[in-house]
Amino acid sequence: MPDLKALAPDLAVTGQIGPGDLPALAAAGYRMMIVNRPDGEDPGQPSFADMAAAAEAVGIAARHIPIASAAAATDGDAAAFEAARAAAGGGRVLAYCRTGNRSAVLWALGQRGRRAADTVIAEAAAAGCDLTALKPRL
Repeated sequence: MPDLKALAPDLAVTGQIGPGDLPALAAAGYRMMIVNRPDGEDPGQPSFADMAAAAEAVGIAARHIPIASAAAATDGDAAAFEAARAAAGGGRVLAYCRTGNRSAVLWALGQRGRRAADTVIAEAAAAGCDLTALKPRL
């Protein structure tokens, strides 16, 4: 099982996973996977199509919201991330990128206007994600 960082009861982020991780994630109750890495970012990285096929084979829905970097995350990307989470119908969601940081940024941006920036940053820190540089955007 990969190192999961729980940002909310229904959301965890992590670094790159592979098809072999998906059966354990399904057994742990994850029902959706959000991939925030662009295809071909690193040599040997599984493509979204391959990951989506492997995820669907074990009952995990897959969404692709690729962003090149945390700094490149837009409000539209955050809205798409929140829409994907909502589509999970309350089921557990795992979002991943190279390290989990881009996924955490999308979650945090999705909290803007609904929760205090300091609260979001503190919750991310408690999960092992340093989002202090994101405070001006929150």
